[in-house]
Amino acid sequence: MTASPARPALLEARALAFYRQDEPVFGPLDFQLAEGEIALVEGDNGSGKTTLLRILAGLLHVEEGELRWRGEAWQRDAQLGDVLFLGHHLGLKGDLSARENLAVAAGLYGRRDEPGPADALRRIGLAGYEDEPVRRLSAGQKKRAALVRLLLLPATLWLLDEPYANLDRTGIELVNGLLAQHAARGGAALVTSHGAVSFLGGEPRRIRMHA
Repeated sequence: MTASPARPALLEARALAFYRQDEPVFGPLDFQLAEGEIALVEGDNGSGKTTLLRILAGLLHVEEGELRWRGEAWQRDAQLGDVLFLGHHLGLKGDLSARENLAVAAGLYGRRDEPGPADALRRIGLAGYEDEPVRRLSAGQKKRAALVRLLLLPATLWLLDEPYANLDRTGIELVNGLLAQHAARGGAALVTSHGAVSFLGGEPRRIRMHA
């Protein structure tokens, strides 16, 4: 889905670059992301896709260039409540249940009025497994236990690193539906995926990473 040109930029990167041991990982990179827009971040292995998402999640510092949020200078700590990052490491406590992990996340970042936790877990496909320790779940169920945060937490910008990994066709369609719903209510997302992605029923906007 491509946002209307009339919509102001939610997120803007200007000449953004990142280095590791003085070697360029990516950049300079320029892009804008508006409310209601979903973009696929593309690039070869090692091109910096995950690094870009980790910078936006506040896990790495901006080394060169500029980031702006709603027209103002990016302030890492101030934007954390507006940003939700789901990476290769799912951020789940193995000895806690999916319900308990969700309660911890909601306690840290707040939650939407709807759906409630029980309904969110049912919609994500974990009915009957809500109170099972996460370490006992399958890889696909663990992924769903992480994805349920997309339903409950109020973040405007989603940073999804390989969200389709370990999911069957039903799970992939679920992620696509969540992205469509998020965009329809004015949210935005950056998505990485090694597979061919056709979310939202059409061709996504693409951001190409390069060193």
